[in-house]
Amino acid sequence: MRTILNLNRKWAFGKAVSEIPAVIPAEWNFVNLPHSWNAIDGQDGDNDYFRGTCIYAKTIDKMELPEADRYYLEIKGANSSAEVYLNGKKLATHHGGYSTWRVDLTDSLEPMNLLAISVDNAANETVYPQMADFTFYGGIYRDINLICVSESHFDLDYYGGPGLKVTPIVEGTDAKVEIEAYVTNSKMGQGLRFSILNAEGELVTEGVTDEQKAVLLLNNVHLWNGKKDPYLYTAKVELLEDGIVLDAVSARFGCRTFAIDPDRGFILNGEEYPLRGVSRHQDRWGFGNALLPEHHEEDIDLICEMGATTIRLAHYQHDQYFYDLCDERGLVIWAEIPYISKHMPTGRENTVSQMKELIIQNYNHPSIVVWGLSNEISIGGSDEDLLENHRILNALCHEMDPTRKTTIAAVSMCKMEDPYLQIPDVVSYNHYFGWYGGETDMNGPWFDKFHAMHPNIPIGCSEYGCEALNWHTSDPMQGDYTEEYQAYYHEELIKQFFSRKYLWATHVWNMFDFGADARNEGGENGQNHKGLVTFDRKYKKDSFYAYKAWLSDDPFVHLCGKRYIDRVEEVTKVTVYSNLPEVELFANGESLGKKAAEDHFFYFDVPNVGETKLVAVAGEHKDESLIRKVDTFNESYRLKEKGAILNWFDIEAPEGYLSLNDKMSDVLATIKGKMLFMSLAGKMLGGSKDGKMKAAGFEVGPEMMSMMGGFTVLRLFTLMGGMADMKFTKEQLLDLNAKLNKIKSPKK
Repeated sequence: MRTILNLNRKWAFGKAVSEIPAVIPAEWNFVNLPHSWNAIDGQDGDNDYFRGTCIYAKTIDKMELPEADRYYLEIKGANSSAEVYLNGKKLATHHGGYSTWRVDLTDSLEPMNLLAISVDNAANETVYPQMADFTFYGGIYRDINLICVSESHFDLDYYGGPGLKVTPIVEGTDAKVEIEAYVTNSKMGQGLRFSILNAEGELVTEGVTDEQKAVLLLNNVHLWNGKKDPYLYTAKVELLEDGIVLDAVSARFGCRTFAIDPDRGFILNGEEYPLRGVSRHQDRWGFGNALLPEHHEEDIDLICEMGATTIRLAHYQHDQYFYDLCDERGLVIWAEIPYISKHMPTGRENTVSQMKELIIQNYNHPSIVVWGLSNEISIGGSDEDLLENHRILNALCHEMDPTRKTTIAAVSMCKMEDPYLQIPDVVSYNHYFGWYGGETDMNGPWFDKFHAMHPNIPIGCSEYGCEALNWHTSDPMQGDYTEEYQAYYHEELIKQFFSRKYLWATHVWNMFDFGADARNEGGENGQNHKGLVTFDRKYKKDSFYAYKAWLSDDPFVHLCGKRYIDRVEEVTKVTVYSNLPEVELFANGESLGKKAAEDHFFYFDVPNVGETKLVAVAGEHKDESLIRKVDTFNESYRLKEKGAILNWFDIEAPEGYLSLNDKMSDVLATIKGKMLFMSLAGKMLGGSKDGKMKAAGFEVGPEMMSMMGGFTVLRLFTLMGGMADMKFTKEQLLDLNAKLNKIKSPKK
């Protein structure tokens, strides 16, 4: 029988080294896995985190290993390329930082061994991802195991797969379950015993055969029915020889049907089942990608508390443990590869290998319903090589898994008639109207237009959101990074999206703040703060409760603005979220009345005098907060960019004239402003022989210009300083502001 040894403890770690040592150097540090070398510098901004080669090394005494015929090293995640060496001999190379892969060590094992793994997260042109709004943490950030097996064993070599494939087909009240096993070095006289166990571990049915495939029948099948009833069976296969079990593998699975309809949305087991949820990155403050099981458990608990029915696991393959948790909790999953942002003609082979690993390793998870081909890959336009890459991936997915659909996440500037949208089975868009330009009320009508243009293409929203930190205001505005604007934004988007049942899925960007070392904005550099929950998972922002009010069945009431205590206005607006029909608000014990709200958002005007204790009551539930009347605005509530060379309040902004605080769309609406910006763009963004502007390698076309128009000039230049690595001095910005101050503002 196979034995699995965990090898996480005590690896010697050498940073910024590439030569494999003959012995472990005395100056190297020891670390336990999981480990990332960017857990700090990948989360502090300036896009300067270490990207290069590091080496992990460990001695192995063969005499201490279990007796076995073959020994496989299993690496569950090493970002992004890695090589395995045993006693100085290179045994394997793997490209792709988010999947499981294995190496047969057997023939190179000696009595005493030095195992070394070289890991490299440096930039290149062949391995995805290379451009994206998140940190590419280096390290061996998931478990490493040694799998010890007999000569005949279930496959360990094929794309990191589990060695068996389970395909349930529901037919009426029954299900036919096809179980296919893959045996390495099978011999005459060996057989396979296939069995299915119920959720309690009791045998339901079994069969013995010398074939590597069996079809078992489940009468009166218990369906996997999402969050309502995520019932799981277990398929088990044993390799037998003379009645002795040589090896065994198992996988949990669920029996369900689903469809995605362009008008009715997602349908699970014949019933409409709206997919409303979040996207999730796998990193965490102070850990990078090196998560422990309790971190995954806390994440799934928070997502379920919010009431989500779906998760988009972006932008790469996640830990198998998290997929297992999704199966158990009944979350419907979008799984994807990191084919993102920038199409690389030299990266096609890597997209194919990463897709094969994603499907083969995750085929048995009932939670997964779509394979994601790419994310925002058409941001620079769709050329023929990009389209061909997608056709290859789409065909590969359907060939390897005819039971699921394919999808893409297109970016706003991708035109509705782009041929790229015709390739997958279903489509979703990443839209940020109301944060990156435009207004919140543009979101729903945009999808209505797409739905009318493409009535046969199921359409969803794969990303939407805005950033919020511990900044506060009673007059929230786009781009202010306040918790109040984020709450307003999500209130509006919830009402627009949740009322359109044709949207096959909607995914908030993002459930948690996450590391994006290129970002220097919002007052806390190195992060994307669009999360409904903070990076450390310690604070649920008000917008978290807006979704809980719509999606959760657990009764609750939440008073917004708990961190916004000091207020200057005589009467202040107080918002309450609840999934109960009526809320009563008390101010210092005096009732301000009861309110009903079908949209779950309750608004009260509260007299602001002295110090007021607020208590919101809904049914048996209550929540408390405090407000205090002050004469002047508390400046600790106002955004001040960390390390900013210029803040908005430092800028001369004469009335009737432009300044850095005006939106790009207003600047470009004037002839002089347009000429000034075009001149600057030609110098700083870079042009081409055909006269087209480029930013970060992408052509700046009308769609990108439209998105850029929603930024203030200062905010745009600040973001460019991080994302496109363009540095601007205070003097340059003040000089630009002086020039803008001479241009009259456009008439509204």
